[in-house]
Amino acid sequence: MSNPPPFQSALLAGALAGTTVDLSLFPLDTLKTRLQSSAGFFPSGGFSGIYRGIGSAVVGSAPGAAFFFCTYETAKGFLRARAAVPDAVAHMVAASLGEVAACAVRVPTEVVKQRAQAGLHGGSSRAALAAILSQRSARGLGAVWRELYRGWGITVFREVPFTVIQFPLWEAMKSWRRKGRTAGEDVAAAESAVFGSVAGGISAAATTPLDVLKTRVMLSKDRVSVAEVFGTMVKQEGLRPFFAGIAPRVTWISIGGAIFLGSYQWAINTMRTIS
Repeated sequence: MSNPPPFQSALLAGALAGTTVDLSLFPLDTLKTRLQSSAGFFPSGGFSGIYRGIGSAVVGSAPGAAFFFCTYETAKGFLRARAAVPDAVAHMVAASLGEVAACAVRVPTEVVKQRAQAGLHGGSSRAALAAILSQRSARGLGAVWRELYRGWGITVFREVPFTVIQFPLWEAMKSWRRKGRTAGEDVAAAESAVFGSVAGGISAAATTPLDVLKTRVMLSKDRVSVAEVFGTMVKQEGLRPFFAGIAPRVTWISIGGAIFLGSYQWAINTMRTIS
């Protein structure tokens, strides 16, 4: 078992990993959002303007990923050392806490990004954010806050099962690969990337219906509950739309898992070498 990285290393490596994956795979994320939109793929922009909303991704990627990995590594180390729980349970709990922490940054940037991707408010992050902030004069600061965090519940509800599948799988594959190696020696970045891709793809496919619900809630013209969106979709569209965008989502997260967890491992290994 390798030693957990120090807080500063997790912070820097997470920020690098998050920014790298979000910027490199942004077009696939845009296509996925448009496929899931209730307006339809082409009315939401089709294949044009696939970098709409990238400004919010740039702002939110690094802090969101850094929050995740700092919380994940800290919680994992605490649970292993003091709670004496099995590794799989430690990974699940730590990853869940990491996702809740990351959503503090991720949800507002996701709301702005997805509205820009779907062509709302002129199709730019600045215009989408301005439209939300403009509600302050008429409805107060609380309304702005609620709008920025619209979809918080369903986002957490999507991310927790996603990460409960992804990270134990990733950690288990890394533990398997470490067998027979020198104590404390970690896996290579390329190995971590392969394991991250497999774990991410499986997690993405399993949680696509939750991702569709999140997108519909965030893109709705008015505030709606998850239950209301779910009921309307089942009655009017059936079950098929719950898997809209599954191909680009699985592709995006499989590639993203390789980049995200590969670059994270590379940064951790590099910082261990020079420290």
